[in-house]
Amino acid sequence: MLSLSGGAVLLAAVLHASWNAMLHGNRDRFWSMTWMSVAMAAVATPVVLTSPLPDPAAWPYIVASGLVHIVYNVSLVRSYRRSDLAVAYPVARGSSPLLIALGAALFAQEAIRPVHALGIVMISGGIIALALQGRRVSGAGVWAALATGAIIALYTVIDGIGVRVSGGQAASYAAWMFLFYWLMPVLFVAARGSEAFWAPIRTAPWSAVSSMGGGLVSVAAYGIVIWALQAGAMGMVSALRETSVVFAVLIGRVWLREAVSPARWVACVVVAAGAVCLGL
Repeated sequence: MLSLSGGAVLLAAVLHASWNAMLHGNRDRFWSMTWMSVAMAAVATPVVLTSPLPDPAAWPYIVASGLVHIVYNVSLVRSYRRSDLAVAYPVARGSSPLLIALGAALFAQEAIRPVHALGIVMISGGIIALALQGRRVSGAGVWAALATGAIIALYTVIDGIGVRVSGGQAASYAAWMFLFYWLMPVLFVAARGSEAFWAPIRTAPWSAVSSMGGGLVSVAAYGIVIWALQAGAMGMVSALRETSVVFAVLIGRVWLREAVSPARWVACVVVAAGAVCLGL
């Protein structure tokens, strides 16, 4: 049976799939990601002003994670330009748990029980199958999604180690990391100018509202993951979080009108079975 932290990570999976669908559903994803980042950084700012500081040992990890997350944002937007949500999202998320388990073993000396290793393999395999079944997928799209998956693995291992040396200050650790999201509007303005940053708010205000709402959902989703990483094995937490692809398939089918074949539903069952293995 899943623990409290496992149930929380499943909730994070639902939230994570939701904000990715919000991002993919917007035409200008770079602009949307930028306003998501504004919301995330805005929420984090009062937290860092009112919370105890993380232990000094955590600061190199906070800085590294914050910068890697900015690279992740740009990479995610790039992968969504090349593929459907039902391809880019599963490949990126499915490739990361195995990499995270390897990174955790190398850098945090984590050991995983055989049944949990099986669960991680089932989830990753099911996710990749979910993405590739019955679809014409461009090589460029797959490589962009795989690059995003590698970045996910990098920041998850960084945060998994960093939050454990933060002196129990998971919320403060997360808030300081999210503060780096203020860099996204700087990058956007540098690339497109201030007029491109503000103009859509006047012409399509709902897009800004939905993007900022997605940012708030993202803060909740990854905040839960950082909390779970304090005690849970990184590979297990990551694999359980990546069951979000099942929710992404449902969201893609219901709201984005993307087709879902019977074979892809079978892959969803494999992912769910893998999640059960992680709960044993």
